[in-house]
Amino acid sequence: MPTESRPLRLLMVAARCFPYIGGVETHIYEVGKRLARAGVEVTVLSTDLSGQLPIVEESEGMQIRRVRAWPRDKDYYFAPGLYRVITGGQWDIVHCQGYHNLVAPLAMLAAQRAKIPYVVTFHSGGDSSRLRKAVRGVQRMALRPLLARAKLLISPSKWELEFFRDRLHLPDNQFVIIPNGAHHLLHSVDPSAGITDGTLILSVGRLEQYKGHHRLIAAMPKLLEEVPDARLRIVGVGPYEPTLHKLARKHGVAESVEIRAVPPGDQHGMASLISRANLVTLLSEHEAQGIAILEALALQRPVLVAGSTALQEFAERGLARAVSLKGTPEDVAAAMIDQLRMPLVPVNVELPTWDDCAVALLALYCKITGRETCAS
Repeated sequence: MPTESRPLRLLMVAARCFPYIGGVETHIYEVGKRLARAGVEVTVLSTDLSGQLPIVEESEGMQIRRVRAWPRDKDYYFAPGLYRVITGGQWDIVHCQGYHNLVAPLAMLAAQRAKIPYVVTFHSGGDSSRLRKAVRGVQRMALRPLLARAKLLISPSKWELEFFRDRLHLPDNQFVIIPNGAHHLLHSVDPSAGITDGTLILSVGRLEQYKGHHRLIAAMPKLLEEVPDARLRIVGVGPYEPTLHKLARKHGVAESVEIRAVPPGDQHGMASLISRANLVTLLSEHEAQGIAILEALALQRPVLVAGSTALQEFAERGLARAVSLKGTPEDVAAAMIDQLRMPLVPVNVELPTWDDCAVALLALYCKITGRETCAS
């Protein structure tokens, strides 16, 4: 069957996808379903540590295939079954989503052996382990030969592109920026959802130390002196949750701190929660872009970010206020108070959407595979 007479067969490979939640999982879910609606044959190849998830299932027009990964209680994601699926399929292009574990090198190697063009989106993030932080540079250089053979390396922000370009010593033309998106659900949110009891502050992100939730908890005593009705809602799941509860008790603010996630895929639930917030924060040590911040800006909420990595770009564009990661709890509280009392809320700002992201990826796939069109 001639290539142009059938849809593009896209294989996205990642360690995890829905029902798990996180930045990579959200990216795959949002762009994958849009590409499927555009007529691309989208298959998501992922892993299962538990052995309890479906091996094959359909979701939003995508086929999700899972192979077992080991060890069950670690996040190495050693999954030899990936190789057979990649080399045994009739894929036109392979898109590796993320580079942190053993999935990416195996996927790139399999695509190379099968002579399938591949691209990589880094989805770089921080790490709570000092050892892993220390070996990231070694890991990047070990992956360099495979990354150098990728057709393109994709980053959502200028900061991340420059970070990997400078450390991998690869040419500019091998990199491209394709931002993640926001849902832009402002007009679909009930106006009454903005009514809250007290001053609601959100900290959104996986419950890991590097995400910076603990910085907000430490700032709460000082904040409550100035804003007695303040409430902190930490939105996420992860292994750092017991420590965060312990910190809230230690600082005497447990009654003003709530830790509770929004169910995966509940876009309206997240939009409703953000729309009720008086302030949305992300004080993370490392972000490739910051999807939660895009969502908050799309819903015209005041934002406070850490002055680090790609988050600093929001402050540089005048979209958010920033506070140094080296700041004291008093510094963080002061920055929160400033953004509550004199909120910086940019309006009429063009923000990327998930539609934009999917369109850009589709154009990239077409160019790499030499097609005039990639959809049915």
